Amino acid sequence: MPPRPFMMPGPGGPMPPPQQFGLVETRPPLAAVLRPRFNIPGLHPSAAAASAAGKIASTYDLVESMRFLYVHVVKARDLPAVSAAGTIDPFVEVKLGNFKGTTPVLGGNHNPAWQQVFAFSATHLQAHVLEVAVKAKDLAGGDDLIGRVGFDLSEVPIRVPPDSPLAPQWYRLENKRGEKTRGEIMLSVWLGTQADEAFPDAWHSDAHAAAGPGAVASTRAKVYFSPKLVYLRVAAIGAQDLVPLDASRPANACVKLQLAGQVRRTRPGAPPGTLNPIWNEEFMFVVSEPFDEPLFVTVEDRVGPGRDEPLGRIMLPLNAAMPRHDHFGKPVEPRWYSLARPSDDPDKKEGKFASKIQLRMSLDFGYHVLDESTYYSSDLQPSSKHTRKPSIGILELGILGARNLIPMKGKDGRTTDAYCVAKYGPKWVRTRTILNTLNPQWNEQYTWEVFDPCTVITVVVFDNNQIGKNGDARDESIGKVRIRLSTLETDRVYTHFYPLLALKPSGLKKTGELHLAVRFTCTAWVNMIALYGRPLLPKMHYTQPISVMQLDYLRHQAMQIVAARLSRAEPPLRREVVEYMLDVGSHMFSLRRSKANFYRITSLFCGFAATAKWYDGIRSWRNPITTVLVHMLFLILICYPELILPTIFLYMFMIGLWNYRYRPRHPPYMDTKLCHAEFTNQDELDEEFDSFPSSRPADIVRMRYDRLRSVGGRVQTVVGDLATQGERAHALLSWRDPRATAIFIFLSLVVAIVLYVTPFQVLLVIAMLYLLRHPRFRSRMPSVPFNFYRRLPAKSDMLL
Repeated sequence: MPPRPFMMPGPGGPMPPPQQFGLVETRPPLAAVLRPRFNIPGLHPSAAAASAAGKIASTYDLVESMRFLYVHVVKARDLPAVSAAGTIDPFVEVKLGNFKGTTPVLGGNHNPAWQQVFAFSATHLQAHVLEVAVKAKDLAGGDDLIGRVGFDLSEVPIRVPPDSPLAPQWYRLENKRGEKTRGEIMLSVWLGTQADEAFPDAWHSDAHAAAGPGAVASTRAKVYFSPKLVYLRVAAIGAQDLVPLDASRPANACVKLQLAGQVRRTRPGAPPGTLNPIWNEEFMFVVSEPFDEPLFVTVEDRVGPGRDEPLGRIMLPLNAAMPRHDHFGKPVEPRWYSLARPSDDPDKKEGKFASKIQLRMSLDFGYHVLDESTYYSSDLQPSSKHTRKPSIGILELGILGARNLIPMKGKDGRTTDAYCVAKYGPKWVRTRTILNTLNPQWNEQYTWEVFDPCTVITVVVFDNNQIGKNGDARDESIGKVRIRLSTLETDRVYTHFYPLLALKPSGLKKTGELHLAVRFTCTAWVNMIALYGRPLLPKMHYTQPISVMQLDYLRHQAMQIVAARLSRAEPPLRREVVEYMLDVGSHMFSLRRSKANFYRITSLFCGFAATAKWYDGIRSWRNPITTVLVHMLFLILICYPELILPTIFLYMFMIGLWNYRYRPRHPPYMDTKLCHAEFTNQDELDEEFDSFPSSRPADIVRMRYDRLRSVGGRVQTVVGDLATQGERAHALLSWRDPRATAIFIFLSLVVAIVLYVTPFQVLLVIAMLYLLRHPRFRSRMPSVPFNFYRRLPAKSDMLL
């Protein structure tokens, strides 16, 4: 293993992570590296030899191939009646060893159709015969057998995509004695892999313990897409001919804008008391296609604190707003709208006279609606399809499995029902749920188009709580992994066990390891290199910037819309899952994160500190030979100043070339030392996980407030010292100290004359020899310029 590069130690500097929190590189038998091998119980050796592994490798080459026995139950016909009323409530039971799956019961149907697929993992085959039984539901207890069909696994055909689906066939039912009976069932049975198109919607033997159709649906793998989000810009300009409810009191009109749960209000119009107020205020909302939510505009008269009386309202559909796809389009013209006067009688007709309000509305498709933090955003494309750039590559993610997960359901006598959710861009993927195991194996592969390499993919492991008696509980997160695409080499397969870490009020805990395979393939090298010189966000973010506070508010609203939309999917991607993936609470105060950011800043100055230490060693003549060589180099650069810039850039080139040997060999991962998760005390963690507003007792809140005041006092002192230094520099020419300013401008005149008559190179040589003089020619007292600067006045004495 090559030696690691030399790095200067310092606060928050890079330190090797502990082994339990580190990244573990693996070499699984992936088809991208070698051809997969299959060893299936009950499968004939000649069939295994002809399993066409190459086709599997071409489709799913970042995961280990998993074999499944698929049973597609289509329908049945001519089933006999079993009740005295001549009816039957049929269902199908598919049994393989101890694993058993059933279709829904179709009441009163002699020719039922189910169209359901069952998938049995080949690693759990417990028998050599598959039994498919048609039964009739008996409410009194005990189900009646109508007939059955058996299949020998050694005779089951193998089907590998892109082969066409296996055609189902009719099979005559047999009774318990093996005799043909009335009724037929149409089904197909084959051996396939997770690349089969029937895999996502199939009933899996791994989820055999799930009870109820809703629980079974929540265990399946699904792909979701975020709704298309757009910014709605609304400017309330003014109103005319408002009619107050009380003419004896001056009007104090303001505008209330409401779009679903987003409410914004203007300040009272100017001039005060007028019936033709002017506001000229602009607001932005987040809307999602198909734009079915209207905008409610209400003009209100503020009669007192917390009391507003409506003077008029109007409901505007979003298609009334002008679409803007870039900043080059024509400006949006304001329009006048008639306000409907509020009335207790909704059937009462309004008169011809109506108050007017002037609004300017536009749908700004040229922005990218942020629903993630910009530090680890996975999508930077504008909402408008017309201004989007072509893709520059493909991201492939293989979710292999996990190991050593912590038991999340220990109180219920079970372990963990784990599934993964990955998000990149608008595409969310969810793996199937593996029930009751601490070492799940998913082996599912997903693909995304990449439009910008400076983006991040997020993968989180959750525990499914929609199964069993706690069917409506929250899904708990187990751990999170983020991978920045720009840190990956192209066309290389990264296979690692990523540590799953959970920060709880009790402290940092490792909750398991997630096995991932990642590959980034570039399809347009020129476009990708050109992206490094382009703005990170679309152009409208720079031509018409949005303030930081407003952008944070809009991001919160976008999160809520995405969470609400995905939670209404079937099966739903639950709100707590979406909020955790999007880091809803990342903007809240955390003393731990504040410390981490402080040490991140101080670590940036390690290089300057090392340079200052090296310079101090040179000027102190600790190594005379090095000091003499520095003198010679400095004299050469002074004599040939045209070599200064080439020398600097050549030096940077050589440093980069030297550090290429020590480049990172693995993707980034959660650094527990960098985020100060290991050294945080329990009280700070309890404060970080406290609700907002706080729910802790008053004495604890008072103690934390005092601690925050202490930290704020130190920050205040540092900021004051910085302001003092800047004010002293400003005082050089401001004549606040007339004697100091007179001395400075006189010396400036002298220096200007000396610099004019003396060659610049001579001055540099004199300055270099003076700064690097031997210590015996130095004094320990501060220099004259330093003393002069310290005596300059600042505004500190003007503060109360």
